[in-house]
Amino acid sequence: MSEYFFDSYALIEIIKGNPKYFKYSEKAVIITWLNLVEVAYSTFLDHGEEKAKKIYNIFKDCVENFDWTITLNALKLKQKYKKRNLSYADCLGYAFAKERGLIFLTGDGGFEDLENVEFVKS
Repeated sequence: MSEYFFDSYALIEIIKGNPKYFKYSEKAVIITWLNLVEVAYSTFLDHGEEKAKKIYNIFKDCVENFDWTITLNALKLKQKYKKRNLSYADCLGYAFAKERGLIFLTGDGGFEDLENVEFVKS
């Protein structure tokens, strides 16, 4: 069974109930603090403070830390693909996934052609 790193896009689509992401909804969620902040912010904008707090509480225990090696790899990725306008959070997530042997789950087209990516467009 493959383990996934859920980028912000993927997690938001799961929360929204997007049927294309249904098969991932039962997988163990692994994210970084930055992804949780992005997801909480998106929820806050769309549904307000109470729903954002609920989402935060649901996913706070799924947060994994990253070190300097992952940070440096993320910075290199962001620089290499600067024309793709990738978010720092997702670059960190991608570097984290690669370092930990996880599949990077995303619907962000900027990552579609990279190795170790499962791309699901909504």
